[in-house]
Amino acid sequence: MEQDITDLIGQNIALIVLAIVIFIAVTSAVRIVPQSEKFVVERFGRLRAVLGPGINFIVPFLDRVAHKISVLERQLPTNRQDAITADNVLVQVETSVFYRIIEPEKTVYRIRDIDAAIATTVTGIVRSEIGTMELDQVQSNRASLIERIRGSLANIVDDWGIEVTRAEILDVNLDDATRAAMLQQLNAERARRAQVTEAEGKRRAVELAADGELYAAEQHAKAKRVLADAEAYATGAIASAIRDGGLEAAQYQVAMRQVEVLSEVGKGPGQQTVILPASAVEAMGDAFRMFRGAKP
Repeated sequence: MEQDITDLIGQNIALIVLAIVIFIAVTSAVRIVPQSEKFVVERFGRLRAVLGPGINFIVPFLDRVAHKISVLERQLPTNRQDAITADNVLVQVETSVFYRIIEPEKTVYRIRDIDAAIATTVTGIVRSEIGTMELDQVQSNRASLIERIRGSLANIVDDWGIEVTRAEILDVNLDDATRAAMLQQLNAERARRAQVTEAEGKRRAVELAADGELYAAEQHAKAKRVLADAEAYATGAIASAIRDGGLEAAQYQVAMRQVEVLSEVGKGPGQQTVILPASAVEAMGDAFRMFRGAKP
């Protein structure tokens, strides 16, 4: 009886142990990987597989998850490094790099400290690129410089399973002596531009005044020519009329004009005495005779 109880207990213990082993095997065989991570699996210390997001299965007791790698984008701390431009100006450049791991097996087995490696690489690239440019080019072509740094960095870190998503130059600082010299140069350039602008304004004013005087002279000469042409035309018309037998008509017009002038004089205020020369009386008489002779 006691033997049966002992056998039953032993069987139960064996079943419990078997259940525990099966449970452990199942739980160790199933790996649920989050969307933002990848798992690096090793078998006996050697790379076996890289598990992507979702449910994955591995061989229990043989395979193990050696590394859990985040694939989220990362930002390196702001890095400051000194560099010398092509015109021998010392500058301090602040840079920031964003990257993400796309091949965890390369990152794990080819590089130990990825952040320090990228920071060192960026420092070398920045110094090399700025050394080929003058200070003015560094300030004005910052976008082009950033693109060149990003391209050079991407070629180097490709063997580490990394993608450089963005590289930024946050600031380019100068020492106090260089800053003072640049400020003095800037003030001198502003003064020169102001003088040039003032000189250009004076020259333009002189040109406009000369153009105005020339235009006035041209218009005055044109007016004289028009009056001369009008007088010549009138003289020619009168001469033509006289030549064509219109002498009497011309005398009639002169006599009538004299009569009109005398009439205007006689219309003055108060009592007036008008003394007419004999030639005027004769002219009025001639005009009257011409007028009567002109009637049918």
